[in-house]
Amino acid sequence: MGPKFRVAICGAGIGGLTAAVALSDFPDIEIEIYEGAAQLAEVGAGIGLFPRPWEIIRRLGLEEELLKLCEIKPTDGPVTSFRYRKSDQAEGFDFYTLVTNGNLMVFHRADFQQVLLRRLPETCQAHCSKRLRSYIQRPSEPIELLFEDGSTTTCDVLIGADGLKSAVRRSFMDEKAERAQSQAADLNALIDPVWSGTNAYRALIPAERLKARVSDHPVFSRPTQYLGKDGYIIAYPIAHGKMINFVAFSARHDLENTTFDGPWMSTTDKTEFAGMFSHWEPEVQDLIECVDKPLRWAVHTVRPLDSFISGRVALIGDAAHAMLPHQGSGAGQAIEDVYILATLLGHPNTTRDTLDRALEIFDHVRRPKAHKVQEGSRINGQRFSFHGYDFDELRGEELLDALHSFSEAFTKSWEWAWTTSIDGSVQEALRMLEI
Repeated sequence: MGPKFRVAICGAGIGGLTAAVALSDFPDIEIEIYEGAAQLAEVGAGIGLFPRPWEIIRRLGLEEELLKLCEIKPTDGPVTSFRYRKSDQAEGFDFYTLVTNGNLMVFHRADFQQVLLRRLPETCQAHCSKRLRSYIQRPSEPIELLFEDGSTTTCDVLIGADGLKSAVRRSFMDEKAERAQSQAADLNALIDPVWSGTNAYRALIPAERLKARVSDHPVFSRPTQYLGKDGYIIAYPIAHGKMINFVAFSARHDLENTTFDGPWMSTTDKTEFAGMFSHWEPEVQDLIECVDKPLRWAVHTVRPLDSFISGRVALIGDAAHAMLPHQGSGAGQAIEDVYILATLLGHPNTTRDTLDRALEIFDHVRRPKAHKVQEGSRINGQRFSFHGYDFDELRGEELLDALHSFSEAFTKSWEWAWTTSIDGSVQEALRMLEI
């Protein structure tokens, strides 16, 4: 007996591979992965998962192997997380400590990918150098995939997990524009990513270099976010304390949703951002002095889509809702997409004939939540760079009261990541499918 249907996944990043692992729990679904790159190699420094997506990792049977790669162990109950400092002045000061229910699990992205690859069944084939050009979807027929190398294949369900510059999203919008030509201009505007107005400067600082400068720098023991007007810095130890992960965000909120002029990612010199922080406190200057050859990342996103599905095509992860990094939830949201989608596709009620219904339910359940997190991440980025706040006009108790309210606001918008579960979404999806 053959498979009940065939799923093609475009993109072998965290979202695409997790989708393949989740779907492999259902042996009657045939899975193939198509990756545009010549080899399966993740880029990017790290991936962080709060308790809500970590519970999904546990359910997928990935926890044990991932924990071998991580010095952190999952903890229940209150955990001290980042300390927050107002740093855009000669003498900075702590004003808040974030406490989460359970801890943030942090991994090197390439290590995480290798665990996923090892979990793929032999029946799941991954094809490299297969960059999608477009797809053709006709009623009652398999979807035809056309690749840049001229080859073609077919599938019953296409999952677009091909990231920020998604080829699936481009073809998806072209398909929608053909069906609704009066809306073509609006739909075409949703294809290309837009710049957030923020650049991130990333670097790994050898702990010995920082120790040689300041032997007892607080960041060795306390993950810290240094906040100020028009930017912020985040720093914390990784690799068993041998390195300090450093990211400086430089924000121009007036340039949000514009086109970035230049390469989105490039190695640069710290002089490109150091001047902006030159009046910040010594604790920040000591970190910046230790930065060497930072990677500049022009932070892009996608405009909110009115649907993550078109017929039997579904977008997940960054292809659907690329979000800014200010809630550390991009990978977690892709994992949530995958879990709901696999639950629906693997259900006995889902057959070739009812695929459209399963994907409609996925869109109904996931899109509002993903958009809420996408907007929350955007607002947190504004808060962390004091956009709309005039703290420098305040003094004494008045300043401390304002910072206290500010801390409550960003925590309240973020606490879903460690105080809620995906169970409500799963139950809603199953209820709709089983009607």
